[in-house]
Amino acid sequence: MFLRRDTEIDKHRNLLPHWQQGTAMQFVTFRLGDAMPAEKLRVWRERREIWQRANPPPWSTMQEQEYHRRFTARLEYWLDQGHGSCLLADAAVRTVMEEVLMKFQGSRVIHHSWVMMPNHVHLIFTPLQPIEELVGIWKSHSARKLGRGSIWQRNYRDTLIRDEEHFQNAVRYVRRNPRKLRAGTFTLWEGELAAAVK
Repeated sequence: MFLRRDTEIDKHRNLLPHWQQGTAMQFVTFRLGDAMPAEKLRVWRERREIWQRANPPPWSTMQEQEYHRRFTARLEYWLDQGHGSCLLADAAVRTVMEEVLMKFQGSRVIHHSWVMMPNHVHLIFTPLQPIEELVGIWKSHSARKLGRGSIWQRNYRDTLIRDEEHFQNAVRYVRRNPRKLRAGTFTLWEGELAAAVK
């Protein structure tokens, strides 16, 4: 269910490194292709590259925390600013996306919690097949059903859920993420495990 420290992790790369360990839970974020201002993203990538050269893996716990504070949190902040077309603010678009996400519930994926924000999606789930295949299916099927061409960024961000505390924190993050938005511009869904988190 959670990351097992004594079991090998499948590591693969596209633009970002992706880790999967069988059916260990994942926290994944993917966004619309226009959700991130290009100039901010360019500067972010340059700074991240400099930091990574100065901090080659393996990272200590402190280095990992610093990386997330400097880079992951910055991306999340920009996403929450609502840049780009914000297609997912439209309830009809979110309905299509919800159908796509839930189509394989129980057969290819077990969703625990997700939220569709105006320009990005956060998901906590147990993968029953490779996550790159799941994310690819979700993106391609939703883009095709919406008939708007290529709407998603090429990549996604994934994090293996380490333990129960990490799961609970991730659920709370997903749950709190849309609080600043006006009603009707997001969709939050929780399964039984996530709904039990206080």
